[in-house]
Amino acid sequence: MPLTSDAEIKDLLSSTRTIAMIGASDRPDRASNGVMLFLQNQGYRVIPVNPTIGGEQIHGEHVWPRLEELGVEIDMVDIFRNSEAAAEAVDDAIAAGAKSVWMQLGVVNEAAAAKAEAAGLKVVMDRCPKIEIARLGIDKVG
Repeated sequence: MPLTSDAEIKDLLSSTRTIAMIGASDRPDRASNGVMLFLQNQGYRVIPVNPTIGGEQIHGEHVWPRLEELGVEIDMVDIFRNSEAAAEAVDDAIAAGAKSVWMQLGVVNEAAAAKAEAAGLKVVMDRCPKIEIARLGIDKVG
């Protein structure tokens, strides 16, 4: 089952340091852009992943075309893709050795969540870390 209790979500966000954001956008009007900046300001390292703008920069971080290319330990994969595309993102997160996957608001894929959990990853679905951090009063990390 995906994490749902405040205590579970707070524990996950408090133990996370490095987040790979699949579907990060360089467009300031996109939710992923604002969430990335917010998370950076909270002390997280957020590494953007987007094949369309790979090689560019978002908020000072190099954009990687694929998760497998990062070459760093990833605590969480934040999925800013549609529910159907979440399955591929979860496969990539498992292959990259991530500890958790976070499916953004409106992203629900029960099969992908079950697959992630079976591989030992913690899962949050249909929530936004920016909203949860503010709601739970989580202090800056790092």
